[in-house]
Amino acid sequence: MRVLLIHQYFLEDNDGGGSRWNEISRFWQQEGHDITVVAGMVHYMGNRPAKYQNKYFHQETNRDGVKVIRCHVSESYNKSFLGRLWAYFSFTFSSIWGGLYYTKGKYDVIVVTSPPLFVGITAYVLSVLKRTPFVFEIRDLWPESAIDTGVLTSGFLIKFAYWFEKFIYHKARFINVLTPAFREKLIHTKGVPADKIFFIPNAADFSLSEELLQTFDVTSFRKLHHLENHFVVTYVGAHGIANHLIQVLETAELLPDTPVLFLLIGDGMQKKELKAEAQKRNITNVRFIDSVPKRDVFKYILASDVGASVLKKVDTFKTVYSNKTFDYMSCQKPILMAIDGVSRQLVEDAQAGMYVEPENPVDFAEKIRFYLSHPATVTTHGKNGYRYAKENFDREVLAKKYLGYLSQV
Repeated sequence: MRVLLIHQYFLEDNDGGGSRWNEISRFWQQEGHDITVVAGMVHYMGNRPAKYQNKYFHQETNRDGVKVIRCHVSESYNKSFLGRLWAYFSFTFSSIWGGLYYTKGKYDVIVVTSPPLFVGITAYVLSVLKRTPFVFEIRDLWPESAIDTGVLTSGFLIKFAYWFEKFIYHKARFINVLTPAFREKLIHTKGVPADKIFFIPNAADFSLSEELLQTFDVTSFRKLHHLENHFVVTYVGAHGIANHLIQVLETAELLPDTPVLFLLIGDGMQKKELKAEAQKRNITNVRFIDSVPKRDVFKYILASDVGASVLKKVDTFKTVYSNKTFDYMSCQKPILMAIDGVSRQLVEDAQAGMYVEPENPVDFAEKIRFYLSHPATVTTHGKNGYRYAKENFDREVLAKKYLGYLSQV
C-alpha cells in the first residue's frame, strides 16, 4: 500500500515530542508499505532546525526509511496568536505545493492528522487533484480546545473553524479518533455517522521501554544527574497555555519539607515565564530540562518514581488522552493524573495511579505525600499500568489495526 501522510509536526530523527506517527510509519514501512510524509519545518514547540534556513522545501529519507518532504512554515510561529495563525496557513499553502510537486505516482490513501485543523485543507485539495480518498485523524478536538484555552477568540475565525470542521468531516472517507469521548462528541454533537468513525488511540512504544527495562542502569543515571536521595516526579511534554504548568510550581511550594524533586522536560511558549516564576518564588525543588530524544525521555522516566500528566482545567480536555501517560505506563511508573474525564478513567480503570484535581496544588501535594509514605503502592501502580497498556495500548498491535481500516479505503 502507498500511503501519503500529512502531519505538520512529524518529528525529526532524535527529536523530542509526540512520536505517535514516527512509530506508526516505521512499523508500516517495515511491513513493506511505502510511506511518504508531508511535514513542516518547525517543531510543534517552535524550534526550526538550522538546515532549513532560507529553504521552502527539503526532501530526505529518515532513519526508518520513510520519505519526508519538509515544507515551509512562517517564522512568525512564536511571535503572537496572529503569527501562529499565519504559520498554520503558510504550511497549508506550502504543503499543497509540496504534495503536488514532490510526491510522484499514485497513492492508495491520504492520511491527515490534526491539529491544526487547517491541515484538512491540504488533504482535501490533494485528495481532489490526485483522485485519492483521505482519512482524517483527530488528535485533539479543534476548535474547542483552542477556544477553551483562550487561544482562539475571533468570532469570525471561530465560525470559519466550525464550518470547515463540518466540511472536512463530510469529505473524509473515514475519521479516526484517539479517544472514545471524541467518538461520542462527533456522533451526538456534530452529526457524524457512526460507521464513518474508527478508534485507534495513542499507545505505548514497548519496543523501546522493554529494551531499556532490561539494559538501563538506573542507579548510575540518577547519580550522574544528581537525582539520588530524591523522590522524582517527572512531567514530559509541552510547556504551553494548555498545560498550565504553574500548578506544578505551586505544588512544589507546598513540599519543601520532602525529598520531592519535579523534573519538567520539554519546551514551549511559556517555558521562559515558568523558569522566571520559579526563580522569583525561590523554588528549588523544580528542575527544567530542555527537550531530549525519545530514548533519553524514557531514561528520565525510568529514573523517576512517578510520572505526571497535566493540563489546564477546561471541559474540552476531559475528552483527551495525554500521550505521555502511555510512556509512563510502558516504563512501569505510576501516574499522577491532573486531567479529568477519559484520562482519569483510564488511570483508575488500570489502577495505575491517582487522580489529581486539575489546578488544585493542595490535592496534588497530598497525593504525592501519599506515595511518599506508601512505596509499595508506587510499585504496584506502576506494574498495573504496564500490564494494562500491554493488553490494550500496544503501538505495534494498533498500527496493524490501523492498516486494516486503510485497506478498506
